[in-house]
Amino acid sequence: MQKPLIAVLLASACFSLNAGAADLIQVYQQALANDATYASARASLSASRERIIQGRAGLLPTVGISGALSKNDNDFDPWNVGQLGTLPNGQPGTINSSGSNLRTNEYTLALQQPLYRWDRWETYQQSKLQQAIGEAQFAQAQQDLITRVAQAYFDVLAAQDKLESTRAQKDATTEQLASAKRNFEVGTQTITDTHEAQAAYDLVLAQEFAAVNDLDNKRNALQAIIGTAPGNLAALKPGTTLAVPQPATVDPWVSSAENQNYGVTVSQLQVEIATRDISRNRAGHMPTLDLVASSTRRDVNGRTGSSGDTKNNAIGLQWSVPIFSGYAVTSRVRESIALEDRARNELEATRRNAALQARQSFLGVNSGLAQVKALEAAEVSSQSALESNKLGYQVGVRINIDVLNAQRQLYQTRTDLSRARYDVIVNGLRLKAAAGSLRETDLTPVNSLLVE
Repeated sequence: MQKPLIAVLLASACFSLNAGAADLIQVYQQALANDATYASARASLSASRERIIQGRAGLLPTVGISGALSKNDNDFDPWNVGQLGTLPNGQPGTINSSGSNLRTNEYTLALQQPLYRWDRWETYQQSKLQQAIGEAQFAQAQQDLITRVAQAYFDVLAAQDKLESTRAQKDATTEQLASAKRNFEVGTQTITDTHEAQAAYDLVLAQEFAAVNDLDNKRNALQAIIGTAPGNLAALKPGTTLAVPQPATVDPWVSSAENQNYGVTVSQLQVEIATRDISRNRAGHMPTLDLVASSTRRDVNGRTGSSGDTKNNAIGLQWSVPIFSGYAVTSRVRESIALEDRARNELEATRRNAALQARQSFLGVNSGLAQVKALEAAEVSSQSALESNKLGYQVGVRINIDVLNAQRQLYQTRTDLSRARYDVIVNGLRLKAAAGSLRETDLTPVNSLLVE
């Protein structure tokens, strides 16, 4: 009896969760946990944090132990050992042989501490910059996730609005088609009105199929980010008033984009890495100095000959001065200088692109706000025009096609209005991303505009 009850409770819980509409912040939290692109950026950040440890390792001492174990068998016969011959006393006989059986066990504990190696110092400094690049790239990935989630979220809402508008237009067209058929049957209208209404109905039916397909595509795009099929989404509140960006002029946004954009930050760090790479390659002409120390022990055991242990401890300085390397160092220096010039040009291109994105997003927000205001007025006018055409159709001063056109204009205006509002919100987030100031908290005011 308990298992069916538990199943019912679980099913009820799942139904209640699916019935509630998820808002933008909830969808964003799903993306944080499931988006593969963001997970890849997080793994790259973890990898970049190991760079400093690896770079610092070249400046720290290295300690190692090595050894050798050998066995030496040697037979020595100065008198032609094992042969019959004349002995030293002049008598014939067999000469005895002599030999040795030596086992040698030797091991050495060695330490090397770099004292002056400029290339390793520059490598260590570059590792710090590489970790900073990883941090900046991860911050940029966070901003990209915010904008991608917002874009996919409002794309779904826009597709839903379009489908609802199309279906409302289909209902109105169906009613108009039925009215045209009735009027034709009673002889108050011609067959032309019926054909026009039928054509309008067939067209809106095709648009409905396209809208359904578009909604499926938009939901699939959102699913690719959050990892699961999206349920019901909270919609924008009716009559929502959208705020203008602050500051209200474009220059502060452009200035912020040119200096604080994460793409610009990455390019600046890459220029500094390229500059230090020149110094690192020039170190090929510089001397090196190391502190070396070793402790060696050698154990010798043999059948003949001496046996015993030998110990040796040593400490000193080891230096090296490069004289000629076949122009390899000079070539690497010229290569690194050219790469630094490339990095500086890429920095300038990135800075200009960030400024362009800031200008485009700023203009997108402001033009979108103006478009929203104009479309709100157009919606009121289109509604009045439709009502007037319906009344004129009833009294015979308007024909069927006038009503159909007025209906089409009203529903298209509503679709354009919802799309314009969504574009304003997304462009506002993109504007902050271009300026390098977009944070998760910026989703809170956007989320407050939504309602189940």
